[in-house]
Amino acid sequence: MATIDCFIPCNHAADAENAVKQFDACPLVSRICFLSDTFFEAGDKADVMVVDSLTGTRLIQSIAAAAVSEFVMVVTRDTAVELGQFALDRMVRIAQDTGAAMVYSDYYKMAGDVRTAYPVNDYQQGSLRDDFNFGSVWVLNTELFKKAAGSFTDEYKFAGWYDLRLALSRLGELVHINELLYSEVDTDSRKSGEKQFDYVDPRNRAVQVEMEQVCTAHLKAIGGWLAPVFEDMSPEGSDFPVEASVIIPVRNRVKTIGDAIRSVLRQQTRFSFNLIIIDNYSTDGTTELIAQAAAGDTRILHLIPERTDLGIGGCWNEGVFHPSCGKFAVQLDSDDVYSSETTLQKMVDAFYEQRCAMVVGSYTMTDFAMNEIPPGLIDHREWTPDNGRNNALRINGLGAPRAFYTPVLRSVKVPNTSYGEDYALGLAISRRYRIGRVYDSLYLCRRWDDNSDASLDVVKLNAHNAYKDKIRTIELQARMNMNKLQ
Repeated sequence: MATIDCFIPCNHAADAENAVKQFDACPLVSRICFLSDTFFEAGDKADVMVVDSLTGTRLIQSIAAAAVSEFVMVVTRDTAVELGQFALDRMVRIAQDTGAAMVYSDYYKMAGDVRTAYPVNDYQQGSLRDDFNFGSVWVLNTELFKKAAGSFTDEYKFAGWYDLRLALSRLGELVHINELLYSEVDTDSRKSGEKQFDYVDPRNRAVQVEMEQVCTAHLKAIGGWLAPVFEDMSPEGSDFPVEASVIIPVRNRVKTIGDAIRSVLRQQTRFSFNLIIIDNYSTDGTTELIAQAAAGDTRILHLIPERTDLGIGGCWNEGVFHPSCGKFAVQLDSDDVYSSETTLQKMVDAFYEQRCAMVVGSYTMTDFAMNEIPPGLIDHREWTPDNGRNNALRINGLGAPRAFYTPVLRSVKVPNTSYGEDYALGLAISRRYRIGRVYDSLYLCRRWDDNSDASLDVVKLNAHNAYKDKIRTIELQARMNMNKLQ
């Protein structure tokens, strides 16, 4: 019979006693070890390992050194866990049957007495984001675990688990069990829209630096890293009706579209520009409001597409391929606004100054009334000239506002989706071309209840994340193939 060593965060004897009763009941368990910041008496059926961090390299290496059984179970978060019926038996059996380097499963979230099913995604090659949710219970093949931990060349304070699972993915499969095998206490009850900007919060900068270093090393190890060498980009010339077009896809945003339009029309530029609004069959008065604005200003082009199967990306294509589109296509969401009258000029200037095919600015988070809210300025400083396009495979977004050199955008084309289409573009364009950056706040991103990502249930959140993981997989494979040809 296979055996398993269990390593569980715990700082209190009372909690340890409950955990021992639970895990000791499984005949597969040969050892229980609590991970604690201070020593306490855990009884004769468990050990205590004093650790200085639950996220660092030292912890991973200490567990690997202490493991003696065929498998290791780790609880990676400091949360109470309740195993389901024969949960460890199931995870170990599947680990044996598949030869996986690691198995993980769906689980329940516990909030008080309420138990809610929480499925997670299948792991794929492009699941490179450091916040990929494996749940808190992992079962590892000990031999491969030790090999992975032994391969570490750098010591990290925050990125230990991320470093481990990328190393394991190079040694074997990370297998998802589509079964609810345990429950964990929900320690973060925020809505999805409140969590999604954690990775750009300045308070988390030290964490992000480590995560980038780990991801970069992984990309180099698998042949997916790109050196900072770009195709030449010359935006001069070209025959376009105007220098720049602001593109706004919209459906049912009568509360905000007027603000967005006004923020465009007040732009002060040294060049001609227009505003192309793609109205995707609005039913709430948005259409009439746009028509009224267009009647009063010839710079506004109000398009209602013939197709009825368009997402946000498809609407973008309608605007970009229209004969009135300018040399540069500049993004503005229908519920956001430009922060000043110089935004458009700064974005266009960046194309000429930085010789790039795409420009990403910076934005400020606000409430509906456009009062600044935490984390405030989002400037995506992690996008460095040398490593930005590699680090882009780890993060879930590239920033705003975004602008594109229209000939390149017409060549790549925008995926006809309503989520992640901008991210897919950024990855594809950065494979060949330099992406320029403007670090001034150019844009106010309004957070309100009608945001499409304000409060997603777990099924929709998983679908969004799986799509971005797939985009990353495709892009990573393209980069690996490109490197092989060089």
